[in-house]
Amino acid sequence: MGSGKTAVLAEASDLLARRRIAHAAIDLDAIGLAHLPSAANSDDVMYRNLQCVWKNYASLGVRRLLLARAMEDRAELELCRRVVSAKRTAVCRLTASLESMQQRVKMRESGVSQQGYIARVAKLNAILDRARLEDFTVTNENRSLTEAALEVLVKAGWISS
Repeated sequence: MGSGKTAVLAEASDLLARRRIAHAAIDLDAIGLAHLPSAANSDDVMYRNLQCVWKNYASLGVRRLLLARAMEDRAELELCRRVVSAKRTAVCRLTASLESMQQRVKMRESGVSQQGYIARVAKLNAILDRARLEDFTVTNENRSLTEAALEVLVKAGWISS
């Protein structure tokens, strides 16, 4: 939280579009934002939503997917890969200082859940440190959004520098 996943996703999408590289860019959290009846699991619904959205893009010939999500464990990563029938994946972890991430969350979340979200930053960062699911990391602090997005795309092998 607060590393800039959504912002870097949007900038990477813009960079790919300028190069006329067909792709889809999905903020997974955005298609899973809901409060469901207690019997429903919101992550299950989120991944069903992803499957539907990805099928729509794939039916148009799109083969590249940028996805923003903090993957907390290997099981979730594998589920995501299955849902989109990924043959090749590259997992990037965006990093920034804990203070920067907390400040970004504080500025972004102004509602009733703000304090809980700010507290979650450190907890999630520790979970991601332990999980080590990333193929590479990119720092998203003290540099432009474009520089961070370009580095993601180069390290993923989607473009050359």
